Amino acid sequence: MRYAFRVQYIGKNYAGSQLQLCNGTPIDTPTIQGELEKALCTLIKTENSYNGSDSEYKRPIKTIFSGRTDRGVNSKGQIVHFDVEEPIVASRFLYQINEILPDDISVDELRMVPDSFHAQKSAKSRHYRYEFVNRKCKNAFDGDLMRVKFETNDERMQKSLNYLLGEHDFSSFKSSGTLNPSRICTLTRAECQRFGDRVVIDIVGNRFLYNMVRTIIGTLLYIEGHNLPPEHMKDVLEAKDRTKAGQTVSPYGLTLLEVTY
Repeated sequence: MRYAFRVQYIGKNYAGSQLQLCNGTPIDTPTIQGELEKALCTLIKTENSYNGSDSEYKRPIKTIFSGRTDRGVNSKGQIVHFDVEEPIVASRFLYQINEILPDDISVDELRMVPDSFHAQKSAKSRHYRYEFVNRKCKNAFDGDLMRVKFETNDERMQKSLNYLLGEHDFSSFKSSGTLNPSRICTLTRAECQRFGDRVVIDIVGNRFLYNMVRTIIGTLLYIEGHNLPPEHMKDVLEAKDRTKAGQTVSPYGLTLLEVTY
C-alpha cells in the first residue's frame, strides 16, 4: 500500500532534505529524509522470516520526496510517499510520528494513494517563496532572513521577473551541481510583493533546476543594486550562461510552499 503525507520543516539544522551519500553509502549527517525514515521504521514493523526463523524486526522504509531542498531551505508543503504492507490509521499515526520527530519537523494530511502515484514524477507544479529584509539596520526579529541594505524598487523587480514567465532554457540560473541534463522549465508565476520592509518573491513552475530560485533572486538583486534596466534579466536568460547571472543567495528565507498534482 502506498501512502503520502505533507511535511513541514525548518531546514537550518539539516544538510538538505535528501540523504547524503558517499559512494552509495549514507553519510552520518542530519537530513529530513533520514529523520522521517527513522521515525517511520520506529512506528511500522512487519513479521518476516529471517535466517529460517520467524522474527519481528523494523523494516527499512524508503521515502520519496516531491523534490530536493538544500541545506537551510524550509518547507510548508513538501510531499512524501512511502510503501507499507498493512493499512495505517491516519489519526493515530499522525499523532505518534509527530511525537517522535524532532521539533523542527512535522507531518500532516496522511492519505492512501494509488500505487501509480509518485511524489516527484506525478507533481504538476511547485510553489517556492523567497523572503528578505530590505533595510539598512538589523532588527532582533529578522531571524535568519537575508538583509538587503540598498533600496529595491518593487515595480522594477516585477518587470524583471516578468521576463522569466513561460517555457525557457534556464541554464543561466542552474548550479554546477545540477544532475538532470534537461534545462527547460516553465514558470507560471513570478511575483514580487512588499509588506513593510519585507519583500516576498513567489515563483511557481513545473520544475526547478538545482539552486535555480536562489540564483534568480541573486540576479534580481544584482539588477537592483547596479541600477540596471529590468531587461537585463532577459539578457541573462537568453545567454544560457551561468557566469552572466548573479550570485546564489542565502538559502535562509526560501520555503517550498506547495506542490500540486
